[in-house]
Amino acid sequence: MSSYNLSELFERVVDAVPERTALVAHDRRVTYAELEERSNRLAHHLASAGIGRGDHVGLQLLNGTEYVEGMLACYKLRAVPVNVNYRYVERELEHLFTDADLVGLIFHRRFGPAVAAVVSKIPKLRHLVVVEDDSGESVSDAAVEYEAQLAAQPATRSFDGRASDDLYLCYTGGTTGMPKGVMWTHEDIFFGALGGGDPARTSPITEPEQLSERIPETGAVQLVTPPLMHVSGHWSTFSTLYAGGQVVYCAPGAWEPAGTLDLIEKERANFVTLVGDAMVRPVIDLVREHPDRWDLSSLFVLASGGALCSSTTKELAREALPNVMIVDGYGSTETGVVGNERREPGGDAPSSAHFAVDDRTAVLDDDFKPVEPGSGAVGRLARRGRLPIGYYNDPEKSAATFVEVDGQRWAMSGDFAHVEADGSIVLHGRGSLAINTGGEKVFPEEVEATLLSHPGVQDTLVVGVPDERWGERVVAVVAPRGGESFTLEDLQAQCRTELAGYKVPRELVLVEKIQRGPNGKADYRWAKERALAAQQP
Repeated sequence: MSSYNLSELFERVVDAVPERTALVAHDRRVTYAELEERSNRLAHHLASAGIGRGDHVGLQLLNGTEYVEGMLACYKLRAVPVNVNYRYVERELEHLFTDADLVGLIFHRRFGPAVAAVVSKIPKLRHLVVVEDDSGESVSDAAVEYEAQLAAQPATRSFDGRASDDLYLCYTGGTTGMPKGVMWTHEDIFFGALGGGDPARTSPITEPEQLSERIPETGAVQLVTPPLMHVSGHWSTFSTLYAGGQVVYCAPGAWEPAGTLDLIEKERANFVTLVGDAMVRPVIDLVREHPDRWDLSSLFVLASGGALCSSTTKELAREALPNVMIVDGYGSTETGVVGNERREPGGDAPSSAHFAVDDRTAVLDDDFKPVEPGSGAVGRLARRGRLPIGYYNDPEKSAATFVEVDGQRWAMSGDFAHVEADGSIVLHGRGSLAINTGGEKVFPEEVEATLLSHPGVQDTLVVGVPDERWGERVVAVVAPRGGESFTLEDLQAQCRTELAGYKVPRELVLVEKIQRGPNGKADYRWAKERALAAQQP
């Protein structure tokens, strides 16, 4: 019986286009048939180690074929792959390994010392598989080598009983606290975040058999820059694979804007996924500085998601790439893909991001009532329909995030927003990051977007520090663009043209570079530390 199990859906694509290139990862290119065979071999190995239905297997890996193979192999066994942030330190890893009930772990050798520091504290973690990476790091004697184990297993597809309600689990760090796991069924995540068989998300399939019928004669090429350990990376990957396309990954290590442009040209990429201003702006700056260096004629869409992409940056992108659609996407691990703002070549552009959403998205007030479009009232963004089951091992947090109102279940994203008269959504930022100054709420992303419109600002984060009179005051931590200089007064003048006075930064902390995660997301803890350090006499 057919299902929406994510590995069964992938197998439908394999059977339709086995010889197409599926993944390009550094020095390895694999077809759909080869990716299927490698995933089958890994699944058989995991099964031989006693891993099966409901078991959780961590993936502590950089982007590469092994990450996708690990996810597919687990799904074939009805096991559950768990993303592990490779930047986590011992305390965070111990929490995640324990909270996620890991019984297996697949990791790159370079992470061997971090794994060794915690593995003895995790009694359930009984099977380790190491992927070689030429790092030379030592690993536990209990770890078996990835490629050797694949070579010892059959490539046959022989996995039964898979189901649409098998578990998909993704851990997310958020802005505060320890990482938490968000649980979905395979069917709900397929429709809620992986395109539903239609990358444009306009006409999802209605039965699994339709997936192979939808595959176009020529598959699109998507360059995915975010790490697969975050949803933006593997959602982009699987959306492309389910449409018979080709996924390209950058080389592991520090992300390079010039390398991204090199790959677009080399692989003739049609789509590129970046994360906010931190990635989009450096790429666009290079294109503007060297307009004839790269042949980008294959590129149709430049998409950003997962972090703030300011209107200034999106307009610069549209000017530098006049034939490319600029898409700013919005979503979260708890809501799936919610909506986007598209800037068509040559079209009119709004001054701020107005996200187009469907009728499954609303902005609710404190009484869980929809705010009036055009009223300017700010509420919390909520999503209904295809939703997660809840948080793994955390019923209290599940009850707070996934609420039932008048018989309808909603996911409360934590983002504040208002609704324009035309029904589009304008985001204000996360409530957990809001700065309370004199009784007024200031959302950092709104101030950051304004600061980024200043020509001298390369990157910025806005935080609050304690203030005896106002409770908190607004501080801008700013990395200047090379060769540019400005004062606090310059930035304040910029802000006052677009923001109320209480939102204007009262202090400026200059840094060489804004610290962000490998997925481009802001590190507000670091920014707060820098702002507080600047208060010292």
